[in-house]
Amino acid sequence: MRPFLMKLFKVVSAIIIVLLTVFLILIHNFFQPKSSEEISFDFKESSKEVYISNKDIDGKTIRILASQFEIDTLKPTVVLVHGSPGSGMDFKKYLQDTELSKKANLITYDRVGYNFGSNDELLPIRSEVQILEQLISELSASKTIIVGYSYGGPIALGVKSEYKEVILCAPAVIAEVEPMFWFLSFYKWRATKWLVPEMLQTASKEKLGHASDLRSMEQNWGANPSKIKTIHGDKDWIVPYENALELQQIFPKDQFELKTLKGASHDLIWSRFEEVKEELLKSIEA
Repeated sequence: MRPFLMKLFKVVSAIIIVLLTVFLILIHNFFQPKSSEEISFDFKESSKEVYISNKDIDGKTIRILASQFEIDTLKPTVVLVHGSPGSGMDFKKYLQDTELSKKANLITYDRVGYNFGSNDELLPIRSEVQILEQLISELSASKTIIVGYSYGGPIALGVKSEYKEVILCAPAVIAEVEPMFWFLSFYKWRATKWLVPEMLQTASKEKLGHASDLRSMEQNWGANPSKIKTIHGDKDWIVPYENALELQQIFPKDQFELKTLKGASHDLIWSRFEEVKEELLKSIEA
């Protein structure tokens, strides 16, 4: 190889290594769960306080984020269940919203396996449902609205008692339409697994086992006694819109409502915040 080409090759290789290193650092920092102190600081910057507490459930410490110090029993309570990867901070904008917090108590939490500073292993959906049921056991069921986003959808749908409403945002609830993505190989291959941030490793592990886990649950979806509302984008390629159409076939018309967001993808809880908020307010005020 000519000296010029050799020098060019070394320069290009060095640039690629530097860019890859910076990219990996940014990815790791982005997906690193935030400490309670960092979360409090984030909210103070927006002049909105968040109330953080911990609750021990079945030997797991669950971190809870709330928009209020104590539950106002005169108001409905909205319990938000995040997807994968994710945390309670996925619903930061909802907790900060003045109109929502005036009309309802707002609560979210970090699911087991995604909680900050914990090495807890992921739980099957059935166990996640039990965690949720215990978390909300002291709330008035007739005033409680459960919202499940993405992989939080089957957890919300799996509850056995009747609540004011269950709202599913882009829920991944049907195993048959669960897509598998090529980039999951980075987690499966030993040579590249170390490149994947810890939270994405957790998410990859959940993704790889989710379809089989769903098959043990989905025959019982119709047993949920609550009113069900599904909000789904028709351009969602991560959790296909077919999930919503399948649910529409499972539940009777007087129990189920489908709200289709035209052109929306899987990020709808952020990108279509106002429309999702509008549906939440309808449920709160019903």
